[in-house]
Amino acid sequence: MPKHTPFHSRTSALSQGESWQDWSGYVTPAMYELDHIHEYNTIRMGSALFDVSPLFKYFVRGRDAEALLDRMVLRDVSKCRVGQVIYTGWCDDDGKIIDDGTIARLSDDCFRVTTAIPTFSWLEDNATGFDVEIEDVTDGYGALALQGPTSRDLLQQLADADLSVLRYFHAIETKLAGVPTSLARTGYTGDLGYEIFVEPQHAEALYDAIFETGEGYQLMPAGNVALDMARIEAGLLLIDVDFQSSTKTIFTLQKSTPYELGLGWMVKLDKPYFVGQE
Repeated sequence: MPKHTPFHSRTSALSQGESWQDWSGYVTPAMYELDHIHEYNTIRMGSALFDVSPLFKYFVRGRDAEALLDRMVLRDVSKCRVGQVIYTGWCDDDGKIIDDGTIARLSDDCFRVTTAIPTFSWLEDNATGFDVEIEDVTDGYGALALQGPTSRDLLQQLADADLSVLRYFHAIETKLAGVPTSLARTGYTGDLGYEIFVEPQHAEALYDAIFETGEGYQLMPAGNVALDMARIEAGLLLIDVDFQSSTKTIFTLQKSTPYELGLGWMVKLDKPYFVGQE
């Protein structure tokens, strides 16, 4: 049976056409209205609120957390500072892309990894000999993406922190409407935007607070169709659409190197050994 995200009581109440999609085993809205165009427009002209809870989320903690992730991914994790988020990919032994995602450095020895496909086993496989703890917190956090030109002003009405100093691809811990959150200035639209991670018991209160504040900021809920349009415009890749994970292919021809996907810029061949380097 498909699962419900922590925001389902709110997203289902807002759905006009009952247009739903399966996203990694979760029920998520494809569109809220009978057509996606208003939702797309609000990404570019106001603020669009997406439920992105189905993203797979992992905490990697411990003395060797940085070393493990540096062994696994293409970019140089040692250069990722506390409070910074990096976008990266990782490959199999043959240098073919398995997946891409983000890594947020929450402290010296704690990282949050978000991925499109299940990655817990791959993290564990590479963790042999490393002093690390890997925790799957996919169900332990709801996630919202607030995207659009008015998103900062909207969130500033709720945030304890000064969001004007939160740089692109950086993250902070702050409260929104009194709710503890992890807030990252990241997104999948190519526009100004933020991703918000919150524990499930606070999810509905946070969703309500954003909507109560959003009336003056052209806020709308938006679904996967509008999100897909925005990410195509931004030139952002989507697994199972623009490329296939090497773990899911039958023929070698279906596999891709980072260079074939235009991701050669993230490959740091001069760093110490990582999977697929050769």
